[in-house]
Amino acid sequence: MITYEYPLNERIRTLLRLEDLFDKALHFTLSEGAYEHHTALVSLFEILDVASRADLKVDLVQELERQRQILVSFRHNPDISEEALSGALYEIEQASAALLAMAGKIGQYLRENEWLMNIRSRAAIPGGVCEFDLPSYHFWLHRHPEARQADLQAWIGPMTPIRDGLAIVLRLLRASGRPENLVAHRGQFQMMMGGRSAQMLRIRVAQGESYVPEISANKYALNVRFVGAASVARTRQAESSVEFELTFCNL
Repeated sequence: MITYEYPLNERIRTLLRLEDLFDKALHFTLSEGAYEHHTALVSLFEILDVASRADLKVDLVQELERQRQILVSFRHNPDISEEALSGALYEIEQASAALLAMAGKIGQYLRENEWLMNIRSRAAIPGGVCEFDLPSYHFWLHRHPEARQADLQAWIGPMTPIRDGLAIVLRLLRASGRPENLVAHRGQFQMMMGGRSAQMLRIRVAQGESYVPEISANKYALNVRFVGAASVARTRQAESSVEFELTFCNL
């Protein structure tokens, strides 16, 4: 199954973008190639851009506290495992404490690194990080992989509380809904919201389907149109029925 997630507000959209960027940065940091480490560094610059657009740290702390209070209300419930509940509360409390311990603006230590900021400005130009543009960066890319990995981990490490906090929030969000099995007849599906609220939609389609969902939603209605994936089929609406799984997610 392939899962497509559609955020319904800017807050969740920001968290999903950061999750994707952190995953890429950490994945390529673990590699040893110079190109992979360049990609990790570019992803770090993108994290810096996205994370600085809103008061992300305060928003995450407030959401984690709200979720902590909800979980505390489940204490002594015979249907809830005390061990699992205690583990979830501990994880939330640790993530909140780490976020509160972050001093100053997110990524300020990176902005104060003139060498990194020079690379960041050149990386925004197509082909702008060639060796004749940035010889010192060319030298860094030819250092031993372990030395580059140590630098990348030092640059990414102070922002891991952001990654850990948003990972908890998104995990709780994804687990909040109950999936429904539905059919889009001739590739088209419409549902009236009927007062139902959601912060994110999750659509799962069988791996073998060559159609992707185009989603539009507001507080009144949800529309899903399945069209051919451009790489494998013409981008037109499906003519046959498409089975899919829909989940409304809301914290």
